[in-house]
Amino acid sequence: MSLVLDPAAQDLLFREARTANTFTDEPVTDKQVQAIYDLVKFGPTAFNQSPLRVVLVRSAEGRERLVQHMAEGNRPKTATAPLVAILAADNEFHEELPALLPHFPQAKDLFFAERPVRESAAGLNAALQAAYFIIGVRAAGLAAGPMTGYDAAGIQKEFLDDDHTPLMVVNIGKPGEDAWFPRSPRLSYDEVIKTV
Repeated sequence: MSLVLDPAAQDLLFREARTANTFTDEPVTDKQVQAIYDLVKFGPTAFNQSPLRVVLVRSAEGRERLVQHMAEGNRPKTATAPLVAILAADNEFHEELPALLPHFPQAKDLFFAERPVRESAAGLNAALQAAYFIIGVRAAGLAAGPMTGYDAAGIQKEFLDDDHTPLMVVNIGKPGEDAWFPRSPRLSYDEVIKTV
């Protein structure tokens, strides 16, 4: 059985897409980011938690503050990408649950009253949403350069607060010259999929 999604879309989202390391100077507009969000917000999370929060770093001053917290190898591409997004998990996501889960508003206190439970749930579900976000960037015809090489405590202090945990920094834009490293190997079906 083949996939229903058009092969060109499969290539755009998965087979041909890779982490971009260089970008053109073509801007990424707020309209593009809105379109990305309006698509990926429908990706599933447990209890419809939707704990992902995004900080768009557009200003030169914000970029300078961010670059100082990036690992050395990530600094040049972060300094020059048209747009940089800090993706974070909101550990107080449960405050939104009555609106996001109107048929079960008691889930807020029943399951998520304790901070360690919320942090675990927020980390997992925001990571799911971060993956959707990357796919959404690709669906917009842009390239994503997700990175976890940074000083997390520094980024949290500089751009977030104690209720938000940084997950990754994503450079976004049209791919530039020599944007791609060679494709790395993947595990085979039989190495990943088991039937019992």
